Amino acid sequence: MTDITIEPALSEHLAALRAIELAAFETLRKAGAVSGSPVANSLEALHQLCTQGVLLVAFAPGEIPVGFAGAVITENWLHIAEADVHPDWQRQGIGRRLMHALLSEGKARGLNGASLTTDRDAPFNAPFYASLGFDIVEGCAISSRLKAVLAAETQAGLDPKRRVAMQLLY
Repeated sequence: MTDITIEPALSEHLAALRAIELAAFETLRKAGAVSGSPVANSLEALHQLCTQGVLLVAFAPGEIPVGFAGAVITENWLHIAEADVHPDWQRQGIGRRLMHALLSEGKARGLNGASLTTDRDAPFNAPFYASLGFDIVEGCAISSRLKAVLAAETQAGLDPKRRVAMQLLY
């Protein structure tokens, strides 16, 4: 997939990224990870990732956004907030390239590592992140920071039995 480029997001990309996230919702729905009406980050939340965190976009030829990955930096950790590839472009290595670029950015900044929360049961979520070097953290190994993220996800309606915290040390 040499014709895909990864670049930092700009404000003019945010609406397209939101559309990608809404489209990718259907992939999660088919895996049983979500239900109900499609939801996505607000333009304000994406703008915050763009200005205060790290937000990368995968572009197809013609500068067409086809995927993105974003993270916040908190407590010297890169926390992956969102990673999506449009369904028409999935299973082509784009998500892996986005994640490698995001993880490289965290490492270059001298952070402790990267963390995320994801669906435990969808075959393309936790196993994908494990293939990148992330390990599941459970019980007392879950930091208070990740416990707060999981609690917020439960409050937002995600099934806590399906959620898992993962981290990768640099």
